Amino acid sequence: MQGAVVVVGSVAILYLARDTFIPLAYAITLALILSPLVGWLQKRGLHRAPAALLVVMLALVSVTSASYIIFNQLVLVVNELPTYRATITGKVRTLRKPGSGSIGKAAENVKELGKELANVQPTPSPGTSGAAPKPKQAPIPVQMVEAPQDIFSYLSALVQPLVAPLTMLGVVLVFTVFLLIGEADLRNRLLKLAGVGRLNVMTRALEDATQRVSRYLLLQFLVNAGFGVLCGLGLFVIGVPYAALWGAVAALFRIVPYVGSILAGLLPLLLCLAVFDGWRQPAEVFVLFFGLEMVTANVLEPWLYGAHTGISSLALLLTAIFWATLWGPSGLILSTPLTVCVVVLGRHMKQLSFLHILLGDEEVLPPGAQLYQRLLAMDDHEARAVAGEFRKDKSLLLLYDQVMLPAMVMAEQDRHKGALTAEREEFLFLSIREMLSEYSERSETVGSNLEAGRVLCIPAYDEADELAAAMLSQVLEQKGRTSIAFSLGVVGDGTLDLMRPADDDVFCISSVPPFSFSHAKAISQQLRARFPRTKLVIGVWTYAGERGLAMARFKPVVPEACVTTFSDALDVLCPAAALGETSPPALESPALL
Repeated sequence: MQGAVVVVGSVAILYLARDTFIPLAYAITLALILSPLVGWLQKRGLHRAPAALLVVMLALVSVTSASYIIFNQLVLVVNELPTYRATITGKVRTLRKPGSGSIGKAAENVKELGKELANVQPTPSPGTSGAAPKPKQAPIPVQMVEAPQDIFSYLSALVQPLVAPLTMLGVVLVFTVFLLIGEADLRNRLLKLAGVGRLNVMTRALEDATQRVSRYLLLQFLVNAGFGVLCGLGLFVIGVPYAALWGAVAALFRIVPYVGSILAGLLPLLLCLAVFDGWRQPAEVFVLFFGLEMVTANVLEPWLYGAHTGISSLALLLTAIFWATLWGPSGLILSTPLTVCVVVLGRHMKQLSFLHILLGDEEVLPPGAQLYQRLLAMDDHEARAVAGEFRKDKSLLLLYDQVMLPAMVMAEQDRHKGALTAEREEFLFLSIREMLSEYSERSETVGSNLEAGRVLCIPAYDEADELAAAMLSQVLEQKGRTSIAFSLGVVGDGTLDLMRPADDDVFCISSVPPFSFSHAKAISQQLRARFPRTKLVIGVWTYAGERGLAMARFKPVVPEACVTTFSDALDVLCPAAALGETSPPALESPALL
């Protein structure tokens, strides 16, 4: 609730004070771009203030020169348009005149039908004369003619549209200079405002935001420059005049997300319509810009920006709409840097963590939770997709340790709380059992039997314990250790007596929380009483408590080892084959057997 109030208040302030915040946002972005150059000049012995002024002046001269060159080129293009008057007139006539094909004939028929309907006279009603009513005369339009303007009024009207942009530019430059000069003082004030006790958090937040915004600006420059170069080369191949100019315009206009590329492609498209007699070149220009924009906006930018800004692709689109609604075109241009700052605040401030969850690109739900959620929804296809995606670059051991086991633990917790219906419980365990069967058929032995004796995997109490025992048995068999997974009730049905466990065999009791210790302890006491020479390992899967406390809970029987993950179990039961596997840290130090 507190975070929602903060967000609503912040949005209201940003909207009401947008005339101040928009230039400030531009200035902060420009300061981030120019700050490295100012720092470089400082290292060469120049003071901070002169360095900042010099860098801002150089940036202003560079932008003004580039704008002047582009403007002059556009004026040349406009001045050449009259020479293509015949081509333009022919294009207009072609568009107005219907074609000779079926579409053109249909258009002509519709036009003739419209004329006939317009000429039909209404039938006079009974009791009225057949004379048609006289048409009403159209009112004579009145046109206001202004008096001739003097030179001062003309200049005022000419300069008026430029006042607002020039004022904005002046405010941005002033803000930028002061931000560059007082960078250290401003940083210290922000840290003081956050509180001395939060220096660590604020320092990391400022560094994170600065690095992410700087990376985004650099990537945007590279992407837009590449887009402009490819557009210029493509237009040159097509034969469009001033191809280099249109490439530069495309690179410049793409600063405005989603809209800039459309405007950039419209200019050379209109020029093609004026220059070329046919329709092939305009079509090629359209395909060029459309294809480049689709690849850049839907493949390249989401991959680059998402990976380096920490924002999901959908969040980039939604925040662009939000900032454009809030601040207009300026919000659209600044949407990504502003969203990066918001996501960083959510990452480092607990009160705004929901912003990081909603907008960030980091995985919110771990794979185990994703699997369990899909199984709860009784969606076997997506559940298998979650496991399959994890399995692409991970071993079977890690799949069981980090996906299957956590999912079963969550299921057991909900089942014991009464939150899991019998139907969903049956579906969940049946789906996991089928997946285990499939993985068992696909798995291959990657090690040799370096350990003597068998591992007898015994479930402690319920179906989750039985499935965990089957997983452990698969992992051990894959590593070359002979293993047998038993079903429920094996301790009391006489099966173990018939098998006659040897001294070099190992019992591994499989138990899944939350109520795992009591059942595992009862089974361990029975096994130790009947087979005192056989070693005993307890698997309390995903347990995260204290090691000594866990071992003490099995007294008077003291097992040889207590493990919490399948990786731990491999370290204990098959240490020669366990190298190279990583999982959560073990509860008990291995190599006890």
